[in-house]
Formats: sequence, C-alpha cells, structure tokens
Amino acid sequence: MLALAQNSRRNRKSLFQKISELNWLIVAVVVAIACIGFALLYSVAGGHFDPWAKNQMIRFGIGLTCMLVIALVDLRIWMFLAYPLYFLSLLLLLAVDIMGHTGMGAQRWLNIGFMNVQPSEFMKIALVLALARYFHCLSNEDQASYKSLLIPVLLIAMPAFFVLRQPDLGTTLLIAFGGVAILFAAGVRMWIFIAGLIAMIPAAIGAWNFLKPYQKDRVLTFLDPERDPLGAGYHIIQSKIAFGSGGLYGKGFVQGTQSQLNFLPEKQTDFIFTVLSEEFGLMGGLALLFLYLTLLAYAILVSMSVRSQFGRLLALGMAVTFFLYVFINIAMVMGMLPVVGVPLPLVSYGGSAMLTLLIGLGFVLCVAIHRDTMISRGGAFA
Repeated sequence: MLALAQNSRRNRKSLFQKISELNWLIVAVVVAIACIGFALLYSVAGGHFDPWAKNQMIRFGIGLTCMLVIALVDLRIWMFLAYPLYFLSLLLLLAVDIMGHTGMGAQRWLNIGFMNVQPSEFMKIALVLALARYFHCLSNEDQASYKSLLIPVLLIAMPAFFVLRQPDLGTTLLIAFGGVAILFAAGVRMWIFIAGLIAMIPAAIGAWNFLKPYQKDRVLTFLDPERDPLGAGYHIIQSKIAFGSGGLYGKGFVQGTQSQLNFLPEKQTDFIFTVLSEEFGLMGGLALLFLYLTLLAYAILVSMSVRSQFGRLLALGMAVTFFLYVFINIAMVMGMLPVVGVPLPLVSYGGSAMLTLLIGLGFVLCVAIHRDTMISRGGAFA
C-alpha cells in the first residue's frame, strides 16, 4: 500500500506540466478540420455565415474548450466517473423515449431551452468509458471466462435498444460496433465473435420484416439507386453527379453547381463531403482524409504506449468511434453503404455530434498525458 501511494504521488502532475505535455499539433489538426467545415458551411449558404457557419463556430469554441479541460483532468478521475456518466446517459435516453423532441420523423432530441441535444451521441463516449473501466477491473482469470461477457453485453444492448426505438439505425450500429470493438481489444476469445456472427445471419434476415418502410427503401436504393431516381434514389444519384463533376481539383470555392443550385439534399450535414469533393476535387477530399488519418494514427499510437488497461481501451475505443463516423459517412455519400444519417466528424453541421467527437478526442489527449500513470484494478486515484 505504501508503494502504491508513493507511486500515485509520483504520477501526479501539475497543471503546467499537463499543459506543456499536451499535443498541440493534434489540437491544430482538429482546428484545421473544423475550419474546413466552416468554409464548406459558408459555401453551401451561398457565401454567408448565416445560418450554419456562424453557429458552428460558436459550437466548436465550446467543444474545443471541453476537449482541453477533459485532457487536463487526471485520468483516474475519469475512470471513477465512468459508470455514473454511463447511467446518466442511459437516463437521458430514457427521457428521450418518454418526452423527447420529434424532428424529421424521429424522436431523438431533448429540448433544454437554448438548444436541442441528442443523448445518443453522448452515449457513444459513455459506453467506451464504462467498458474500458469494466475490463480494466477484471482479473486475468475473469477475462478468459465467457461468463464475464454478460455485463458488457448488457452495457451495449441497453442503449442500443433505446436508440433503435427512436428510431435511429445509424447511431444504433455505431454504438454496437464501437462496443464490440472494445470487446475485441479487451481480449475476448475469437470463437465468441465467430459464433455471434453466425447467429446474426438468420437474425438479420428476420429483421427485414421489422424495418420501417423508409429503412427498407434505403436498403433497396443502395442496391439499385435507379429504381426510384426522383424519390428514394435521388440523394445518392445527385451525390455521385457532384463527385464526378469535381474532377481532380474541383470547380472552386462557392462554385459547386450541385450544392449552390440545391440539387444536393442535406448538403450542410450528411452530404457535406460531396460538397468538398465538388468544389475542391479529389485533392481536396484526400487532404481532409489525411487530416483524419493523422488523428486516427495518433489515437492508436497512444493506445499502444499507455501502461494502464483503462487508458489503452479508452484511447482505442475513441479511435474506433471516430473511424466509424468517417468511414460510414464517406462510404454512404459514395453509394457504398445505405444512407443512414451519420455526420462527417467536425465538418457536418450539428452541435451534439461535434461536441461528442471533441470530448472523445479530449479523452485521447488525456490518456496521452497520463500514459505512464499506473491505475489499480480498483480504480483508486488517491
């Protein structure tokens, strides 16, 4: 106990030390991605900061502050708060189910007066925290037991159930895939994943009968966009036209015809990567992907260098969450996946998703600062 206490005191760092160890290059990359988003929102508004770019800048300022504050808090405190934050997020999902605000045919938001928040976004972060703490506190013998999977499966299934009821299939998949990635990283045996995958095949076939009509249309449109070119297939057809017309270097800033003439639907949210590709071409798209890759590589490297299991799973979980956002959005607007309404990280217009991703990156920076900190299985940080 004395050695543990001495080690804990050695691991404590002053605020000045934490600020000096903060990776400001990664912060600059985050700001650069956000600035690309501001520029695109300015463009799709016809060269005006209202109604999207101005609000997005304010939201980013709030989110960036949250990211830096989270990065400077002791990692052991976040482990202590992991379960309370999870159950708070779960209560918010329950509140959405009872008295949530309905918009665009789905009940996903809570009205808190000055803005609408989407609790399902925050659950993605809270779930990673809870699973990272759970597996950190398991003994080596328990980690090898399939019985130890009951609690993490419930931790994943409960929010997935409430989000699916909203309905929000895209966010449900993000929560499920993010949770499964943590199980894999925690060392759950491969045969369990294989058995689960086999069991999902008949379940997925049977789930078709429970999909809503618009969800079935999205799947059928993904398989054949031309089946309804003026209806369900309109979005992806216009998106592909915009992609092709951008060429190598694009048409120029505020010169995209598909977006400026309003052929492209949801141009400020789901299809904003299409706007980038039309105005700045292939090179513009690759530049943004390079910035995303920089963040992902950093998060993975942090997870590989940290000493605690909690920090490793936390950083890796945030990396997986970020990757899923990027992959699903870009694959969706290119017609490689059905349209499921997943925003492009730090670029698409929206407050809840931006705040969620900045909070997630804040945890990655926090893990990096405390990468040498040893955390007991009990999670003590005294």
